[in-house]
Amino acid sequence: MLSPKRTKYRKTHKGRRKGFASRSNFVAFGDFGLQATEDCALTSRQIEAGRIAISRSVKRGGKLWVRAFPHKPVTKKPAEVRMGSGKGNPEFWVAVVRPGQVIFEINGVTREQAEEAFRLASHKLPLKTRFLARGE
Repeated sequence: MLSPKRTKYRKTHKGRRKGFASRSNFVAFGDFGLQATEDCALTSRQIEAGRIAISRSVKRGGKLWVRAFPHKPVTKKPAEVRMGSGKGNPEFWVAVVRPGQVIFEINGVTREQAEEAFRLASHKLPLKTRFLARGE
């Protein structure tokens, strides 16, 4: 799973996910991209599941870029613990995704292969997405 090698602080605030993506909102590296149309906190497991679905669909052809990286720790308290006594320990990492952010990019495959691969990957993700081609 993806996670940062080191961070300045172990725990972060929850924050808000309002607004649209101001960066990584166009196809920059590949020819085709999968763009988020709603906000979400993508876990590292979901990103990995989408990556595997794409690489299996194109039979490991082409080049794939993962544009979303999980920088944010999510904490949880153990089951059946009373309220209070501080914040829980970091359990997993999430990438904060806003509408318009490109999550995956691919090149070296045909448009039909890319559409099918991204369709399979979108079923692994908990948000609505759309297919993008370079220059659209």
